[in-house]
Amino acid sequence: MSGETTEKSSKAAAILQFIKFGIVGVSNTLVNYLVYLLFFSIGVPYLIANALGFIVSVLNAYFWGSRFVFKEDKTKEKRVWWKVLLKTYASYLLGFFINSFLLWVWVDALNVGQYCGFVGDMINAVTGIVGIQPKEFDAATLSGIVGPIINIFVVVPINFVINKFWAYRQKKLPENAKVSGENDDITGEENV
Repeated sequence: MSGETTEKSSKAAAILQFIKFGIVGVSNTLVNYLVYLLFFSIGVPYLIANALGFIVSVLNAYFWGSRFVFKEDKTKEKRVWWKVLLKTYASYLLGFFINSFLLWVWVDALNVGQYCGFVGDMINAVTGIVGIQPKEFDAATLSGIVGPIINIFVVVPINFVINKFWAYRQKKLPENAKVSGENDDITGEENV
């Protein structure tokens, strides 16, 4: 009976962790998209704007991932913050390449903006409320706005799996290892 309870508890913990990752993922996505839109709107090419959004959002992902989603297990080997940061960038790099490739598909190959005129209408409706003049959106611009949103559904699950099983993975300590007090994932300093 206790094995069944442990298995249910483990499944519940994994589901809760995925939900937390989703919450952090929403903030990462918003950070990435806002940085992307900021640079895209001032004329930076979409792939460069995408790279800048990636750099800033992975810093956000690392901070919240180590604090909220993949908390350090004190019964396992201690993490080294800079190694986790490098692994976080490396793990998100695959997602970045997939994201960039798909963005190219949506913008240049398929020009999905030609089917998304309603997005420009929605943007103009929202900005009109605050007194900003309506803007004419061409298909290429709309593709650049809509493409990253489509990519969320592909890239987020991939990033979760890589982060969980590689970037934030901790090795078990030997049976006779001493477990020290709580420490801060980012600074590595002990909290008293």
